[in-house]
Amino acid sequence: MSQVKQVGLLAAGCQPWNKDVCAASGDRFAYCATLAIYIYQLDHRYNEFKLRSIMSEHKKTITAISWCPHNAEVFASASADNLLIVWNVAEQKVVARLDNTKGIPASVSWCWNAGEGVAFVSHRGPLYIWVTSGPDAGVTVHKEAHSFLSDICLFRWHPVKKGKVVFGHTDGSLSIFQPGTKNQKHVLRPESLEGTDEEDPVTALEWDPLSTDYLLVANLHNGIRLVDSESLTCITSFTFPSAAASVQCLAWVPSAPGMFITGDSQVGVLRIWNVSRSTSLDNFKLKKTGFHALHVLNSPPAKKSKNSLGSPTKSLHMSSTSEAVPPPTLSQNQAFSLPPGHAVCCFMDGGVGLYNMGAKKWDFLRDLGHVETIFDCKFKPDDPNLLATASFDGTIKVWDINTLTAVYTSPGNEGVVYSLSWAPGDLNCIAGATSRNGAFIWDVKKGKMITRFNEHGKNGIFCIAWSHKDSKRIATCSGDGFCIIRTIDGKILHKYKHPSAVFGCDWSQNNKDMIATGCEDKNVRVYYLATSSDQPLKVFSGHLAKVFHVRWSPLREGILCSGSDDGTVRIWDYTQDACINVLSGHTAPVRGLMWNTEVPYLLTSGSWDYTIRVWDTRDGTCLDTVYDHGADVYGLTCHPSRPFTMASCSRDSTVRLWSLTPLIAPLLVNILTDRPWDDIIGNTDRAMVPGAPPLLCGKVCRDIKQDLDKLTSEVGSRKLRCFSECFSPPGGSHNLWDLVAVIMGQDDSLLPQSYGKSIMHMKHLVRFKTSEAQELTIVKMSKFGGGIGAPSKEERLRSAADIHLSLGQTQRYCELMVELGEWDKALSVAPGVSMKYWKKLMQRRADQLMEEANHDVIPYCIATGDVRKLVTFFTSRGQLKEALLVTQGACEGNIHVPHTSSINHTVTPETDDLEAYHGLLHKVCKELAEWYFQDGQAVLAACCHLAVDNMELAMANLIRGNELELAVCVGAVLGEPANQATHYVLELLARKYMTMPTWDLAADLLHMIPDNQLLLAKLCAFYPGSTADINQLHKRCGLPPVEESESLAEAALSEGDVFNAVRLHLLSATPENALSIGIAHVKEQLSGSDWTVESVHPILDLLSYIRTDRLILAKCTEQRSELLILCGYVGALLAIRRQYCSIVPALYEYTSQLMKRREVCVPLQIKQLSVELEAWTACTHTLNTPPDEAPSTPPSEAQRVEFSQLQSRIQGAGLLWLEGPDYVTGSNLPSHSDVQVSCFTGNRIQGPVFFLEDGKSSISLNDALMWAKVNPFSPLGTGVRINPF
Repeated sequence: MSQVKQVGLLAAGCQPWNKDVCAASGDRFAYCATLAIYIYQLDHRYNEFKLRSIMSEHKKTITAISWCPHNAEVFASASADNLLIVWNVAEQKVVARLDNTKGIPASVSWCWNAGEGVAFVSHRGPLYIWVTSGPDAGVTVHKEAHSFLSDICLFRWHPVKKGKVVFGHTDGSLSIFQPGTKNQKHVLRPESLEGTDEEDPVTALEWDPLSTDYLLVANLHNGIRLVDSESLTCITSFTFPSAAASVQCLAWVPSAPGMFITGDSQVGVLRIWNVSRSTSLDNFKLKKTGFHALHVLNSPPAKKSKNSLGSPTKSLHMSSTSEAVPPPTLSQNQAFSLPPGHAVCCFMDGGVGLYNMGAKKWDFLRDLGHVETIFDCKFKPDDPNLLATASFDGTIKVWDINTLTAVYTSPGNEGVVYSLSWAPGDLNCIAGATSRNGAFIWDVKKGKMITRFNEHGKNGIFCIAWSHKDSKRIATCSGDGFCIIRTIDGKILHKYKHPSAVFGCDWSQNNKDMIATGCEDKNVRVYYLATSSDQPLKVFSGHLAKVFHVRWSPLREGILCSGSDDGTVRIWDYTQDACINVLSGHTAPVRGLMWNTEVPYLLTSGSWDYTIRVWDTRDGTCLDTVYDHGADVYGLTCHPSRPFTMASCSRDSTVRLWSLTPLIAPLLVNILTDRPWDDIIGNTDRAMVPGAPPLLCGKVCRDIKQDLDKLTSEVGSRKLRCFSECFSPPGGSHNLWDLVAVIMGQDDSLLPQSYGKSIMHMKHLVRFKTSEAQELTIVKMSKFGGGIGAPSKEERLRSAADIHLSLGQTQRYCELMVELGEWDKALSVAPGVSMKYWKKLMQRRADQLMEEANHDVIPYCIATGDVRKLVTFFTSRGQLKEALLVTQGACEGNIHVPHTSSINHTVTPETDDLEAYHGLLHKVCKELAEWYFQDGQAVLAACCHLAVDNMELAMANLIRGNELELAVCVGAVLGEPANQATHYVLELLARKYMTMPTWDLAADLLHMIPDNQLLLAKLCAFYPGSTADINQLHKRCGLPPVEESESLAEAALSEGDVFNAVRLHLLSATPENALSIGIAHVKEQLSGSDWTVESVHPILDLLSYIRTDRLILAKCTEQRSELLILCGYVGALLAIRRQYCSIVPALYEYTSQLMKRREVCVPLQIKQLSVELEAWTACTHTLNTPPDEAPSTPPSEAQRVEFSQLQSRIQGAGLLWLEGPDYVTGSNLPSHSDVQVSCFTGNRIQGPVFFLEDGKSSISLNDALMWAKVNPFSPLGTGVRINPF
């Protein structure tokens, strides 16, 4: 099983170089980075789009994608290596590929009339049509579409008129082909170009969906026209507000006939148009950077979640007293409202979003992303939550890895940025190395370049390293063969000449004057800066190809490693002048290298073979290989305070986050079981002994120990928290521990600043949110420069107002709305404060309107009964008749002064109300937790439950997310209320460690459970050592020796105590004797009519701990088969009880298959099994169908009876709070290239994979965890126990 867990993914941005790089169909949309296609799908339950898959077969830049118009599962993509691929999205696999497209396809489009035909074209044609399947499979050439006089930018088939197609050219002209009519080549050039040879490329082309002949065309400089393809005339030229607003993308809005939208190229302004008018109806500035591509989705129907908290739908009966339904608010020009629909928007900076036009908000926005290879990544020295990345796209971006969003981006236009290095400590500067612009220092907070270094001329700089021991020194190495050391103000200290290009350099972490380099001449050199010599102190030879990166060990003085194009990593010992190890395994050049900062022997490498490998450098073994990246892996990094969270970056334009904690899991158990410090922290000599268990040798863990040594109370819980936070990846562990501290009564003043931004305990929510709203309001007095896309003052005030409104602080909301000029909103809510306040506000508005001499003042004065003011207003304007009319109305009693006394009900809510609100609060928290859990964030889901003191469900989320070590730490600190859950987790953890060489750890864990006798017996029964070893373990666990167990078992059996007889036989020298006794007892139970799972499961569970070497003996074949069948069947019933729906059919199938293939005698019938499964499927499917979906065939009466009998069998005192499927962290993160198919479902596995004992068959880790919890034996029927924990 994989030891390295993927815990986070930063998706790439959308590439800005090619035209057709976004597409949509049904409830999915896709966009292209340079080398991969990202596919997002609507999660109907939560009505949000989630990344579903990453398609990455292309090795060169993707040039176009096109979704099949008549099959939502299929789309095509083309790339610069003359490759065309057809994909099936649902199955995430390639359906067909065409390897030689005779030129780079500039545009791709499905033929609307041909079932599976994809057309593509490059340069000046011809147009090729590739039919992927059926009798006409193959590539044909379009008879007329060839020999063009200008390159083709893009083309579009007509969606209705069969065979009609239009091409847009770089010279601004169009070519139109239609069967049965004369071809029109190079027509309809913009008028201003006629008679010139100027180019004005066609940037967008779309047929009018409601016409056979009309066509929208955009030219780069000449704007947009609606043209008639029959009469070859321009019907309308659309005018833009200024010449600067050039447009490169447009899309029709299917839900609103005659309407289309455009995106400006310079600034992200979305404009709404109607073909009947030459000027835009409306525009919205969505982003600072310009649009690159647009695509409109027909809005998928928003499904109501079956357990949503919405109000009941209003009945449709109307009467004269019904409230009027207000019309939608009109936009500024009072004529058009935005049509419903979603626009996929791609921007020049790589940003991608889904804009909900009807609601005028982003349903999804990935603000910006790298669009090209990411060469380097580094954590900020004083902040483990900030990660900087350097890319081929010429920018450095800084990301918050908790939220996976960009916080800062460098100005760009640097050519390629190959390398970056943070300034030491809290200096907030990054040094960057580029391909043609030398090196620079960028002040991240101020957002500007403050220094440039040009000593290498125009030569590319491949590596830059800021010394962390001496913050004044920066080293660079370049293609010119020099490694240059200079001060930050540019004074050159050393120029070290190499025989050829230098690719990597690294400062020693122990000696500030020592630096190592990697060179094209295959050698590693070490230089000593304290001498004036420019010769290296040491030259290490051995690599068979160029050396790229070099890295000094942070923990072992004089040890460094190097990665080479020969595919190996070499470890060098400076003190011995020797290569002490060669790590072989990569099949391509090695790039990324990273030593662990706590465990001295752990080294990680990344390669052009797309993999990351983790090595034990003591003996050179590869501990794990990770296959998730879709291209070359360049950078690897971790932060010393989170030594087991690694970030990696790649040519696939993604950054991925990994947890390395499983590699050193036994260490965490040593901490949990309170082993002596010597088993946790040690020196490097002890840790480097081959085969020795991992020890922590770094500064961070020593600092933790020092802090703990100073404490006098609560040392145990503090120790668990500190190490748990150090070992856990980002994603909520700090938040979880803050909530645990709040529940345990910690003083609020000790809470960190970040607490207010995370999931808070309910008792703090109103207080913290009010202060947040106040902070947002204070902004109006200060000039505040935020990060990328920092909200404007207006947006901040709006956010503050929303918070106040949610907290019921209505008056504060009203005042902020007034400040924003949104009087209507303020006035509509003001009566909620008091009628007195409403009246006062109305008067303030009236005063303002009077000052502006605005006619709108009238209703305000009338509503507040302020006749005098109104009369004065009219009189001053000479409107005496109006003044008279108002005075008359008042005299007749038509204008009233509203009552300002409070309405006659008590202000305090009744206790019943409070209880109802409390119930609602829990329900909302549960919903939020489920949302996090389904998103693969079990730790944040647990936070939601802790926020309302629900410790049981918080622990359940951690267990179902397989965060077992974290769950034990939290449970141990929470104490009594979490005991039941903590004991269950300890049992699961002990199962995890029931393997060589960690049996001792398993025993330690079980000793932490008070009532542990039976659990210790299971541990000893399964232990496979020699008789002497077994007896030693028996003694430690307080059990009788092997020799005595047999006679004790016979005695128990003679007293009719079957359970203890089985237990003692399992502990004896002939454990197979337990099988016949136990199985006979279970069969006898099942033959009766009133058996339940509770009556048979305990004995089956006990029997499953028989030593594997005994169970697979030939003489036990029949009993083994019977045990596997019974465990499979009872496992299926337990899975139904626990709602493990995905594995119930697999368990029934497994049991049936075993019964078919093996000669056995069990009181089960294959036919009965299928009847039960069908009844379960029919009855649960009906329960789980959302109300707005038509239910499938309702279950028959017989099925209902069968299902109720099943339910009566599975009733029991099980762990009810643990119901629901397991879903581990990373389950929703798509892998680029590691494609495994589940032997349960035949579908591709999303998320972590678990390999069965044959090394080939695989199931998802989630299914494996659920299977092991209800049936310990492998799905392959071999009798081997599975251990996916």
